[in-house]
Amino acid sequence: KQRKRHMGDTKHFCPVSLKENFVLYPGLQEHAAKYKEKIYYFSTSENRDKFLKNPEEYVAHKEPLQAPPLRVCLLGIHGAGKSTCARQVADKLGIFHIQFEEYLQELILPKTKKKVGPSSDDDREDDNKIPEELEDFSQTMTKTETEKSKQEVELTDEEEAIKANLMDNMELPPEVLDKIVPDWWKKEPFRSTGFILDGFPRTSDEARYLSEQGLCPDVAVYIQVEEDDILDRLLPLRLKKWKDRRHKRKEYKKKLKELKVKKRV
Repeated sequence: KQRKRHMGDTKHFCPVSLKENFVLYPGLQEHAAKYKEKIYYFSTSENRDKFLKNPEEYVAHKEPLQAPPLRVCLLGIHGAGKSTCARQVADKLGIFHIQFEEYLQELILPKTKKKVGPSSDDDREDDNKIPEELEDFSQTMTKTETEKSKQEVELTDEEEAIKANLMDNMELPPEVLDKIVPDWWKKEPFRSTGFILDGFPRTSDEARYLSEQGLCPDVAVYIQVEEDDILDRLLPLRLKKWKDRRHKRKEYKKKLKELKVKKRV
């Protein structure tokens, strides 16, 4: 029945969302309006009213309306191979690859000086303990230097929220998402180039956030992988890193002992 209707320039997508946000947002039949014998669907009643006040602003004139670039959300559990697939797709299609967790790391890296969270914490607590031989050397830091280092890692409330998300998977509040996510849809160079967003949304609340903001991906892909495949892929690498850390720490302690002997002599 809908195919027989004379649809508007944006077909079943909302022309207001396309014009103002450059997003293909599916319109709803209950928010339909007729203009110049064509039917237009709108995502909300507010957008329909906005269209009816000035319809010429939202319809095609001499040239067809330009469609937005491809926007893809790539989802899957840790170790499913999202980033590998995302890089290949981005290179092939000429769009940006946005790794969400990596992007969060970059936002707080100037203050934390290193990546945080389980996936980035290669050194376990036992490996970070100062060897007994170094305790005397660790006492040489002055009070001023200690206070300075504390000032350097003082984070804002938004940065603390990002750090909590990376370390403990705490949910990011909407006010933090507002300063990150909409730019990928609305600002250059992402707006005119497109992107594949790797690892977002991760929860139903984050998916609901995209919907409420009118930020619709064109495609959402979920990579489903068997647990054994992930173990086979990740365990050997993690084990190698662990062995390397233990070896480096052992060599480090050995060199420090030699230095202490030389100092006594």
